[in-house]
Amino acid sequence: MAATRRSNKDAPARPRVRDARRRMIEGTIESLRIHGASATSVDRVLASTGAPRGSVYHHFPGGRTQLISDALTAAGASMSEFIEAITRDNDPMLALDMFVALWRRTLIDSDYRAGCPIFAVAVETNDDAPGFATAAAAIFARWNTALTDLLVRHGLDPARSRRLATLTVAAVEGAIALCRVERDTAPLEDTVGELQAHLAAAIGTPGE
Repeated sequence: MAATRRSNKDAPARPRVRDARRRMIEGTIESLRIHGASATSVDRVLASTGAPRGSVYHHFPGGRTQLISDALTAAGASMSEFIEAITRDNDPMLALDMFVALWRRTLIDSDYRAGCPIFAVAVETNDDAPGFATAAAAIFARWNTALTDLLVRHGLDPARSRRLATLTVAAVEGAIALCRVERDTAPLEDTVGELQAHLAAAIGTPGE
């Protein structure tokens, strides 16, 4: 009976351990979105998440570099899966609307403080951790592939599809940066309007 009580008492410890790691990953992603890679430190993440300092090197033996790397991987996987889902299940115009809606909501909900964590890493040199740029490039390539495949399925040739996919990612990411400094979604709305015009000219609007 005593062993059973001990087991029950100890059982929650494992979820707490997993929860600490998850909180630190989420806190790092949030820091990347708001502060960028260079300003994302272990201390900042600990302060924002309340995770115990001893858990840092238990879950992330590589320290800050591994913490950011793992957060980048998690954020990249989440966003890539979202993009792959909307490009798999919708036409190009609707997929674009859904992609932009996500960022519009993110900007407004964060009072224009949060941007894309992948872009935040990509625009910094990170000479001490070149793997960050490599990881960001791979994530952007995955987005580009999903968008390219969508356009090919709707009749565009692969080369044009790839160029339009690159334009879409680059334009939306740049617009997000402008929205943050202007504290307004106008740059994003202007950008999506032009992208819609490009798509309509390339594939035709529904019903044409």
